[in-house]
Amino acid sequence: MYKYGHIGAALLLYAPVGFLLLTSGLGELAVLGGLLSVALATLPDADHSLPLVSHRGITHTVYFAIGVGAAVGAAGYLSADLLGYDPLLLAAAGFGVSALAICSHLLADSVTPMGIRPFAPLWGWHYSANVVPAKNPVANLLLLATGIMAVTVALVLAVGF
Repeated sequence: MYKYGHIGAALLLYAPVGFLLLTSGLGELAVLGGLLSVALATLPDADHSLPLVSHRGITHTVYFAIGVGAAVGAAGYLSADLLGYDPLLLAAAGFGVSALAICSHLLADSVTPMGIRPFAPLWGWHYSANVVPAKNPVANLLLLATGIMAVTVALVLAVGF
């Protein structure tokens, strides 16, 4: 997928998390989580600009998702007092939302013919649903629209909750 498809996938996966945060009285954290999801949605494709890193290599693995989640979770833990949140809550939210955003990227890329190797280099298993080419503009815009609708539904339901 391309940029808009990845943003849509991130929003789609984030929608239930945002709903839970909103209904738990953590509206500011829900908004921050949504922004973080969008910001990280295309991070794995930074491999296009990195020397010695192949496209859909290490940045397209569950290990990368865990690493990004750990880094953001640690940043959340360290900045919690400054932001007025419980450190463990902010660490858990940072880890979960960040790892989910990276996993949404992997899921979106897994439907393309190129697919992904989510456990490389430890396990060479390759997965491709081979549904649609990554560059398909209709698929990317549909995924974006679906993500926006999912977040909108989550917000409407949470406000009425």
